[in-house]
Parts: sequence; C-alpha cells; structure tokens
Amino acid sequence: MQGGGSCAGEPRSVRARATAQCAKGLSWRSMSAETPPMHELHLIVGFDGSPAAARALDNSARLLEVRPPGRITVVWVAHLTSMVRLSADAVEVVEHDFDEVAQELREAAAERLGDSQVPWDFQWRQGTNADELITVAKSAQAARPDDVVIIVVGSSSSPMHRMVGSAAVNLARHSPVPVTIVP
Repeated sequence: MQGGGSCAGEPRSVRARATAQCAKGLSWRSMSAETPPMHELHLIVGFDGSPAAARALDNSARLLEVRPPGRITVVWVAHLTSMVRLSADAVEVVEHDFDEVAQELREAAAERLGDSQVPWDFQWRQGTNADELITVAKSAQAARPDDVVIIVVGSSSSPMHRMVGSAAVNLARHSPVPVTIVP
C-alpha cells in the first residue's frame, strides 16, 4: 500500500471514508519518521534605544535562545528632514552626528545582547523606518532564501502615531515578510 497507511482494522466510519482512497491506491493517513529541516530564523529588529525598541530586542534574543538556530540584525534608521537635505554642509554635520549615535546604539545593543549566545550584527541606514527595515528584510531573504525572515519592532505609545501611523503600522501594512510588534 502506498503512503504507509492501512485500511484494515479501522472503525467503520473511518473505514468507509478511506475505502474510496484505498481503491485508488492512496492512503488515508501518512506517517513519516523523518524530522523536517529546521530553518534558521533571521530577525530584523528596529532599534532606536527607546524602551519599546529595547523590549523588541530583548524578546528577539529570548526567542532565539529557546528556538535556535537563528540570528539578529539590529537596524537603526536615521531620518533626515527635508530641510536638512537642502544644505550640503548640514548633511555632513548631521551624518557625523549619525555616526556617533549609531556607535552609541551599537554599544547599547551589545550590552543588551551580551549574555545571550545569539549571533547578531548592526546596521544603520538613512530613510524612513518602514522602508529601510523592509529593504534589510528583502536583502536577508535574497541572501538566504531558506531562512525565515521576520521584522520585529516595538509598539509606539505616542498619541501622534495613533493618528498618523507609526513604523509598526506601516510595516504591518506593507511588509512582504512577517512582522512582530512587541507591546
């Protein structure tokens, strides 16, 4: 019999349903002793040092400690206002400041992830939060198509974000990969 199932010795209701499948050479039940392959989780965590972002990073590390294999990419997105974009001198000053902020956030992430054995890296990007996190996720997915890529962000408690939308809301609406919003 194909598929490893059996039609004999089953209760009547089960036997009646399986009879048609057995007549076609199909089993009504299949079993496998093989363990399916474990795909690596790649968590893309938006991190700006805020309490919500810290919770997202902490929860990501805890998840990968109990469900290996996996890794974390910590992403900080710097956003230039349109006014700053007009001045080349201002952009140079702001980018220098962004380098300093990025270093501080990398150190904060390293401190939070220090006790975990989870592999991680840090990226800083310029643009809008949702767009840049999606870009990083797409890049990770393209580099390792068998990985399960998930974007993890903290929820915003800002009243303004409830009105105009937050990065988490934009991600939930537009991301091609799963998004987890940590409260």
